[in-house]
Amino acid sequence: MSSSNAQWNAASRAMSSTTDSRFDKPAHGWRRTLFTVIFEADTRAGLWFDLALIAVIVASVLVVILDSVQSIREQWRSVFNVLEWIFTILFTLEYIARLSCVNKPLRYATSFYGVIDLLALLPTFLVVFAPEMGLGYLIDVRILRLLRVFRIFKLSRYSAEYRALVSAVAASRRKITVFVGFVMLVVLVMGTLMYVVEGPQHGFTSIPVAIYWAISTMATVGFGDLVPKTDLGRAIASVMMLVGWGVLAVPTGIVTAEMARHGSGDESAAVPLAPRGVLAMVEPSPAAPAKRLTPAARRRALAQHRRGAR
Repeated sequence: MSSSNAQWNAASRAMSSTTDSRFDKPAHGWRRTLFTVIFEADTRAGLWFDLALIAVIVASVLVVILDSVQSIREQWRSVFNVLEWIFTILFTLEYIARLSCVNKPLRYATSFYGVIDLLALLPTFLVVFAPEMGLGYLIDVRILRLLRVFRIFKLSRYSAEYRALVSAVAASRRKITVFVGFVMLVVLVMGTLMYVVEGPQHGFTSIPVAIYWAISTMATVGFGDLVPKTDLGRAIASVMMLVGWGVLAVPTGIVTAEMARHGSGDESAAVPLAPRGVLAMVEPSPAAPAKRLTPAARRRALAQHRRGAR
């Protein structure tokens, strides 16, 4: 248990050090304390801050969703307006606090989460100045901020699996690009062929519409809004459906093969075992370095070997 706790704390410190280096953690004072609460989830205050932030995000998105229902909006419009301004003020204070507690505020403002924080504020203010644009529903972008929940559950411990998956996809990008190009070629040819065979009288009014049908058919979705009526059209559709099953399996096989190749090629890159639970993970313990024999010890060992051979 103590070993697991030590590994938990080590992962938290590693994640915190990454944040420190990117945004430059203050050395002391109230800014350092605020930085610890806002950016680090391995303290009680930081944990409660993240939980409260996630609750506010979920509530704000729920308000936007309910406000889109006309019957509910007519009854609770004033309440929704007040709640939205409360959420906006809270997010504004949080954004200002994040910028004020780092030594490199511009770097945070231009980071992924910094942009998301800013986008969470703009819609409400834009609605005031341009209400006719209907920008209020852009507030749903706040749901992306729920990615912060990964810090609470310490999913940084699983970063080895994430890196392995990203590396496999990156290593497969050329094969996947060629495969996507082939699929686009097939869709273009088959869609054009279906446009010629079926024609506008059966709903295939243009080549783009026929390509849309080919994509939905190859993806084995088949919405049913476009259906071939001729025998030749049905034969083409049958071929597209069968090809679709193979198309779905190819990218999975490419990425899986890359992951297996990387995993078997380097033992140090193998996925570490879990000390507890199914997903808990620790760094593999380094192998004990081999002891180097001194010349005197080597001579003694050789003499013993010779005596034993006699």
